[in-house]
Amino acid sequence: MSVRRLAEETVQPQNFAFTSENEAWAEHTIRKYPEGRQQSAVIPLLMRAQEQDGWVTRSAIEFVAARLEMPLIRVLEVATFYTQFQLAPVGTKAHIQVCGTTPCMLRGAEALKAVCQKKIHHDPFHLNESGTLSWEEVECLGACVNAPMVMIFKDTYEDLTPERLAEIIDAFEAGDGANVPVGPQIDRHLCAPIGGATTLTSFKDDKAAGSATSGGPAAGASHTGEEDNIAPSEAARVDTHADETDPSIKGPNDADAKVDQAEENAASADPSGKTPKSGADS
Repeated sequence: MSVRRLAEETVQPQNFAFTSENEAWAEHTIRKYPEGRQQSAVIPLLMRAQEQDGWVTRSAIEFVAARLEMPLIRVLEVATFYTQFQLAPVGTKAHIQVCGTTPCMLRGAEALKAVCQKKIHHDPFHLNESGTLSWEEVECLGACVNAPMVMIFKDTYEDLTPERLAEIIDAFEAGDGANVPVGPQIDRHLCAPIGGATTLTSFKDDKAAGSATSGGPAAGASHTGEEDNIAPSEAARVDTHADETDPSIKGPNDADAKVDQAEENAASADPSGKTPKSGADS
């Protein structure tokens, strides 16, 4: 595991304070926790500080520790453990996190890293000349079906080609990042198959004497072919008419199922089955 340290003192600001809006948010967040458990708000407050300044500064850590009445070392432990916290300045317009886990690697993550190296800096966690862009490699961003992908701030950009990532970086550099569509960058709906559904697009209605109806489950139709007035509580119930599942069929009578307990115990003790029967049958 890599060692994570705070940035050099030369880049550390002298103090930190929440904006009035973030201060109100922090107060509301702290009140969510029971009395005596307010220190549980340490991660939300650190994340808010990072969103405000772009990274977690030493003064922000000290501020959060004082605000939550925590030992400073405890907040330092949290900030240096979780890689979601940036401990040094990142790009003011975009910090690109390139997923390098196996699915993304197999689908072209190395080419995406090469784009970042060319357009930003050869090494991760280094700013470009204007200080507006930076990048790093992470694992895993959780959209493996749509590999390869990157995350910029809180949004993911998936199904990328090197050319498309270059366009996205240029858009953020130009201050137009908010207009870049998030999610898949190809003709795909979320994580659905490319090109749309190819199965379950229609179903056969048994009540229509074998006639087919258009619009299966993918089009919002009932998965059983029944009418739309099925109660929600019954929607997921298995549709079967097997005799074994008929609730009207009664089980064997309890009286018929009774067994002589002494005979059963004796049979269990003598696997040969030669144990004489007890009672009137002996």
